[in-house]
Amino acid sequence: MRFYDVSMDIVTEMAVYKDKEEKRPSFAQTAAFSTHGFQETRVSLDVHTGTHVDAPLHMVEGGAPIEAIGLERLVTTCRVLNLTHVEDAIAREDLEPFTIQAGEFLLFQTRNSAREGFDPGFVFLKESGARFLAEIGIAGVGIDALGIERSQDGHPTHKALFSANVVILEGLRLGAVPPAHYLMVCAPLRLKGVDAAPARVLLFDLSAPAGEGA
Repeated sequence: MRFYDVSMDIVTEMAVYKDKEEKRPSFAQTAAFSTHGFQETRVSLDVHTGTHVDAPLHMVEGGAPIEAIGLERLVTTCRVLNLTHVEDAIAREDLEPFTIQAGEFLLFQTRNSAREGFDPGFVFLKESGARFLAEIGIAGVGIDALGIERSQDGHPTHKALFSANVVILEGLRLGAVPPAHYLMVCAPLRLKGVDAAPARVLLFDLSAPAGEGA
């Protein structure tokens, strides 16, 4: 079956939130063939690096850590929505035409996927859109930006979604993915007690012939 790897590469020159150097991954070679006969590398990584799953602890004091999000919520069917026409923020009125159902896991394909580097004006999910999705009772939402929101005091988008037990997935690369239904396999690092985890995310097109990948 055809599948799409919608994860970001983790490299030192990758896009990081607000281009903050402290968020940039670093790699240090701790063993080399010339001195040890083998090679090993140590990596320093922010848990919000690249494609990652947010936990409620990220925005809610005393909220659940990343291990509280079970894999059964991340290996699931999903739907990619084409929102490339949205210029600034995804609001309730942008989502209403899609006839969203309770229990769906939605992935937002926006103009973000066509841009390299960090864009301070990235398309995000506005509070009105988040509250609309929370009211419906969706299972999760993902976006092709390093944040689900920006420029909103108090982080109301995160909080509205977390209050409705909605999984948040950030940092997707959806530019090559046709809007459709998929089987999503999202596997975050098995970290414990923290507010997020980097993840590898694959979307499987169950209608396509076997052996195809992107």
